[in-house]
Amino acid sequence: MMNWLPPGAILILGGLLLPLVPGRARSAAMFALPVLSFLHLLGLPAETLVQFTFFDYTLSPVRVDRLSFLFGVIFHLAAFLGVIYSLHVADRVQQTAALTYAGSAIAGAFAGDLITLFVFWEFTTVASVFLIWSRRTPQAFRAGMRYLIVQVGSGVLLLAGILLYLRGTGSLDFGHIGLESAGGLPILLAFGIKAAFPFLHNWLQDAYPEATVTGTVFLSAFTTKLAIYALARGFAGTEILIYIGAAMTVFPVFFAVIENDLRRVLAYSLNNQLGFMVCGIGIGTELALNGTVSHAFAHILYKALLFMSMGAILQQVGTVKASELGGLYKSMPWSTTFCIIGALSISAFPLFSGFVTKSMVMTAAGEGHYAITSIALLFASAGVLHHSGIRIPFHGFFGPDRGLKVREAPMNMLIAMGATAALCIGIGVFPGLLYNILPFPVDYHPYTAPHVITQAQLLFFALLAFAILKRMDLEPHDLPSVIVDFDWVYRKFLPRLWQATVPPLFTLAGRMWSFVDRWLGILLYGTAVDDDTRKPPRPWQTNTVFLMAVLALLIYLIIDYWRTAG
Repeated sequence: MMNWLPPGAILILGGLLLPLVPGRARSAAMFALPVLSFLHLLGLPAETLVQFTFFDYTLSPVRVDRLSFLFGVIFHLAAFLGVIYSLHVADRVQQTAALTYAGSAIAGAFAGDLITLFVFWEFTTVASVFLIWSRRTPQAFRAGMRYLIVQVGSGVLLLAGILLYLRGTGSLDFGHIGLESAGGLPILLAFGIKAAFPFLHNWLQDAYPEATVTGTVFLSAFTTKLAIYALARGFAGTEILIYIGAAMTVFPVFFAVIENDLRRVLAYSLNNQLGFMVCGIGIGTELALNGTVSHAFAHILYKALLFMSMGAILQQVGTVKASELGGLYKSMPWSTTFCIIGALSISAFPLFSGFVTKSMVMTAAGEGHYAITSIALLFASAGVLHHSGIRIPFHGFFGPDRGLKVREAPMNMLIAMGATAALCIGIGVFPGLLYNILPFPVDYHPYTAPHVITQAQLLFFALLAFAILKRMDLEPHDLPSVIVDFDWVYRKFLPRLWQATVPPLFTLAGRMWSFVDRWLGILLYGTAVDDDTRKPPRPWQTNTVFLMAVLALLIYLIIDYWRTAG
């Protein structure tokens, strides 16, 4: 086998050549490329490390271990399901972008050195932005430009951190970095931008809902999960990540419960679920890291399923605004069923995938005696049930019947949703299938009486709270609205602040310069005249200027002597 070829390279090369393939053969090629790429991955020996020397530096474009292998499996699976979901799309730009994007993320997960990681880090940015622009609306273009700026900024920070790390350590190996290393902080910030840390997160809610129906499914799988992989590889056990992750789980809840656009609700929910993973990386124990990567695995599937179901609505109805939907369960029963399965999975109901992965992180937080963090995770779990477990299926398919009569989603979309739903249930019923490929040996049993009872109580009281709020008409109403998040600061406030302050300051500076120039002209030339009519200064004027400069210097020396003596 071609051990020197990075996993994912087949997808990248195939995606770039895809526009040359005609007609139906292109659909067959899209279907075959993820399969061939996955077979290539399976053919690589365990614990593979391919190295070569380039300009006196050792690069490792291929490193296969248990951590990278798990992400390779789920990334290939996500690419395969995404291809099935998008088979009805004939847009060559989307097809090329999707496969190149997926392949770049896979190759990045197997990078053994920081330069290779940086290259594929940037490839994911360039490829993924076309999934946003392919919607071909003014809003998508602007969101894509903001997305591109933020992601390129992440790459610039990563490159700066790599150079500092190389200077401090003399190595480019991508292993544990930590904040104590040279370049550790900019590298962490670069990973944090892609992982949507608090105050760095708005690119996600801005861009994902503006992407195409199929593009959002691909976007939800790769960008942020590549960042989670990088954090797990480079910053496991970094304590500040515990508190960053806890904040990430909590704050999206308050935005998601009032958001009207259901794909944006899922974007906030994605941010919330990333918080569990970041928190697990910060805790850094074997149980926590197993919980992090297993939750990333499960999350890619159930989040893709939820985005698929909302994409089916957008495809058939033309909108995913909660205020405009209702009663679709009658005409889209299969999509409704698959959406409910995704909602049960993200809410961590027993026998669904979220239950057997999320509980590992929560157990690790409890065993580490992180009391406040544990409370935050419990609150966030209840919030997830509310905004994704209830609001998404309720407002997407149930709710007030608005007389919408549409057809069920295309067959390929239903097949993709059905396969993803089966995986969500299969992992929940047979967690050992996932546990067997985790980075560390697993000594954890999710289906114990305390785990099941605790989670059942949490889910019951969250459902009860929703029912009471709905009954008392205290549940936020679905209204056409725009949510003001932190991005308002740099999208609205800072530009207005610039317009209100910078031009007047330049005007003031210009007037001050004119005033100084006028009086210097009078002092030196005896009159304020234009440059082309000025005459050489008279001797007495030159002496006056010299004496004033000497006097200013003497005053400065006297003041400095007085200050020093005092």
